[in-house]
Amino acid sequence: MEIKNYRERVLGAWLGKAVGGTLGAPHEGKRHTLNLSYYDPIPTEMLPNDDLDLQVLWLCKLATDWKGLVSYRNFESAWRDCVGFCWDEYGICLRNLKLGIHAPHTGTYDNYFTDGLGAAIRSELWACLAPGNPQLAAAYAAVDAALDHAGDGIYAEQFLAAMESAAFVNSDIRALIEIGLSVIPSSCLLAHAVRDTVRWCDELGVPQAVHAEIMKKYSSENFTDVKMNLAFEVMALLLCDGDFGRAICLAVNCGQDTDCTGATVGALMGLLNPLSISEEWLSPIGRELIISKGITGINPPSTLDAFTDLLLETAPQIRLEEPTVIPFDAAAYAFSAHRRILDCTGNICGEAEKVMLPGNKLELDFTQIPAGHFIKLDTDFVLDREETVKVFASTNEFVRVQVDDDFCFESSGGTFVPGIHRMLPNQHCKKMLSAGKHTMSLTIGRHHPDIKVFPLVFGIGDDRNFWKWPDPFRSDATIL
Repeated sequence: MEIKNYRERVLGAWLGKAVGGTLGAPHEGKRHTLNLSYYDPIPTEMLPNDDLDLQVLWLCKLATDWKGLVSYRNFESAWRDCVGFCWDEYGICLRNLKLGIHAPHTGTYDNYFTDGLGAAIRSELWACLAPGNPQLAAAYAAVDAALDHAGDGIYAEQFLAAMESAAFVNSDIRALIEIGLSVIPSSCLLAHAVRDTVRWCDELGVPQAVHAEIMKKYSSENFTDVKMNLAFEVMALLLCDGDFGRAICLAVNCGQDTDCTGATVGALMGLLNPLSISEEWLSPIGRELIISKGITGINPPSTLDAFTDLLLETAPQIRLEEPTVIPFDAAAYAFSAHRRILDCTGNICGEAEKVMLPGNKLELDFTQIPAGHFIKLDTDFVLDREETVKVFASTNEFVRVQVDDDFCFESSGGTFVPGIHRMLPNQHCKKMLSAGKHTMSLTIGRHHPDIKVFPLVFGIGDDRNFWKWPDPFRSDATIL
């Protein structure tokens, strides 16, 4: 590919990413549809966004310490040393790395957010480093995504990286979608969501109607779910008539993870046709590269133009290390609890049973529990100092939480929100606790006897919404 064309397309991707992310960022997490046709509010600069932050970090490391090598171990070191994001799968990845767990198990172990959008938003880097080579771009993406995702969460980054790589040499959106699908399992839910969305676009042709079908089949309590949000992106690309502004607004107006959907659609549209991004969209944000304070340990380029130049300089060095999987025994990270069955009056039925909890993410099985009865779990945790911690537990059924027999909170159904930083008010509380051993008690019930299995995530967070460290539950685990 001619260098001038290559550079223009790479820069177009970053400019489109910045515009779409800035459009969507003020509306992130809104569960209803929107009606935007322009920035609201109108920005004075690019808004920082983890969608771009992590790609800047990866490229700066590839250009320096990593010497161009894409590998699990390099990503592990960058996550540990340079990423200060507590959110969802990022927080799980950081906790798992501290526990001594290695990729790809950092993405699979005890992680409710395996299908989150946090890896899919990092796809453009791999496409730009492997232009016109979708298989290679998808291979890079798979290594990146495995640190904090599994299954559809990894497939989403591979799908987008392949699409974007092919977009350097192919401008047909439908052909690009097929190329993206070719690098992921045809049976996965993400592939079904993409194919359904293509069909709905053909049959209905109206964004609102397609959105309704997506929500009917793929809606999720987690607003960052990849199946739902990537379907929005596919719809926006197919129904935008090649118009950049219409594309990013269609994506963002679906609600949910709006900064990510807007940024991804904007990046692909900018890569396909850099001239499609009008000055109307570019002038409010400028070209300065704004990085979140949670990214440290690098000296990032000051502008999107300089970031583009760094990528072109680094691209010839990039190589992929054959992934080496270090053996992992999940049982080594389990911790004990005492399990009791309570009747509807709170009386204990039978003897307490010692059980091993596989992690802080549980699937509670009430198949053999009589109607109106509860499961009570008592598990010990240890704090290394006196401090105020965040005690949390989330389920869409019933849970009452106590620490050392002191009532903390009670949640009777509602939305299952297992992200520490965005739990509902009745799913957490702050509590001053002394150093030493404590007991967390979870009394769990269901609203209807037909409900047999349901999820629960519980734990202890710190004052910055990270998982508490040292890990209070796994005192015997191998710790880095």
